[in-house]
Amino acid sequence: MKFIETPLQDVYLVEPTAFGDQRGFFMETWNIETFREAGFDLNFVQDNHSRSAHGILRGLHFQTEHTQGKLVRVTSGEVFDVAVDLRSHSPTLGQWFGVSLSAENQRMLWVPPGFAHGFYVTSDYADFVYKCTDIYHPASEQTLAWDDPTVGIQWPVPAKETPQLSAKDSEGLNWADTPRFI
Repeated sequence: MKFIETPLQDVYLVEPTAFGDQRGFFMETWNIETFREAGFDLNFVQDNHSRSAHGILRGLHFQTEHTQGKLVRVTSGEVFDVAVDLRSHSPTLGQWFGVSLSAENQRMLWVPPGFAHGFYVTSDYADFVYKCTDIYHPASEQTLAWDDPTVGIQWPVPAKETPQLSAKDSEGLNWADTPRFI
């Protein structure tokens, strides 16, 4: 397994090794020892799976309590996955990183606690799975506006189209009103 640094401090692109033949493939996506050897001491407590159609944008979500780290991947289809640093002490505060995750490229992204996270579906549909380091806590969940001009995420949304958003996501906070993590 390869752990590749991204421009955001503490966010890593993870490339598992797949072993394939005419029958298909096998790959290990989580092994506590492999991650510990790479410097990640993680305790996952919840797994999630969502399916979304083309043009759906989910996020940018974060929790102010029960802050979650997420190991995310796509098992069918493709998404543009984004993390935004909300940690006040971080040299990459306010910066974002986006990457294509797909069933084909088999990449994963480690998004530590203290980040807003979201994705945009670029294929007909996508199955998105993720492991979380803390439980879902709806009372403390917040959303950073996907189109906040201060953060300036370059989503791969076709010209003259608007992504499909949930009511919650369409009412995201602007950067100035978004809580920071200490």
